[in-house]
Amino acid sequence: MEIAIVTDSTAYITEKIRQEQNIYMLPLLVQLDGESYREEVDLSAADFYKKIKNSAEFPTSSQPVIGETYEVFEKLAETYDAIISIHLSSGISGTYSSVHSLRDEFPTCPVYAYDSEISCYPQARLVLEAARLARKKIDAEQIIERLDQLKERTHAYFLVNDLMNLQKGGRLSGGAALVGSLLKIKPILHFEDKKITVFEKIRTQKKAMARIASLLEKDLEEADYPLIATVIHANAEEEGQEWMEELKSKYSNVRFELSYFGPVIGTHLGEGALGLTWTEDVERNQPSLG
Repeated sequence: MEIAIVTDSTAYITEKIRQEQNIYMLPLLVQLDGESYREEVDLSAADFYKKIKNSAEFPTSSQPVIGETYEVFEKLAETYDAIISIHLSSGISGTYSSVHSLRDEFPTCPVYAYDSEISCYPQARLVLEAARLARKKIDAEQIIERLDQLKERTHAYFLVNDLMNLQKGGRLSGGAALVGSLLKIKPILHFEDKKITVFEKIRTQKKAMARIASLLEKDLEEADYPLIATVIHANAEEEGQEWMEELKSKYSNVRFELSYFGPVIGTHLGEGALGLTWTEDVERNQPSLG
């Protein structure tokens, strides 16, 4: 069975990796100063952060155009037997729901819409695993089961400089944003029930980063599989690299990598945000499927 693997731009998988792994991408849209840009196509992360410095308006984002998504799937249906389309959390975007609405449109090529319940590189890890299994000719139902398992093993925590971006974008309650601003805390955020919520409120960034590292350490002690961790930054590569090197020196048995928050997620988290996510290191612990 030939299965097409699709995701959206918020996985922030580089074009090079997408081409190598045969992954198709649906770009979300960013609206800024009266212009609409396709994320990762018309607007890179670097250009986005440059533009918002000179913008008086708060940027907004929207899901891929449903008609364009249909056209992509229609083309894929000509050469594939099924489509697995993996998307950012349905709790912060309508992308998954839109793709799910197309599930019966292609009788000869069923569409499996998959809610990652998260975003950014944790989402990418699910996509890369689906692509690996698709190359091994694993059937779609088994791939979905494997994604469910990997999702359970995925953890992600974020730090932002200002909660107001999340509040303005409707991704965090106004009350939580107000409390964060008044107390001048450094909240640790995570995804809970598909939405971004405050995990803990901590006074300083240094203590918050140490707390996140302790959560990684706890999972490392309990997991019976190797871990891969990703430091993610919003136009703060130097800070991200520094944190990654610090973590590398402390947890030598974890494989680390660096990624970024692109325009859509950067719109909500704000410049300077940092994140740490980890999951099973599939390359060191490949399951025996098929």
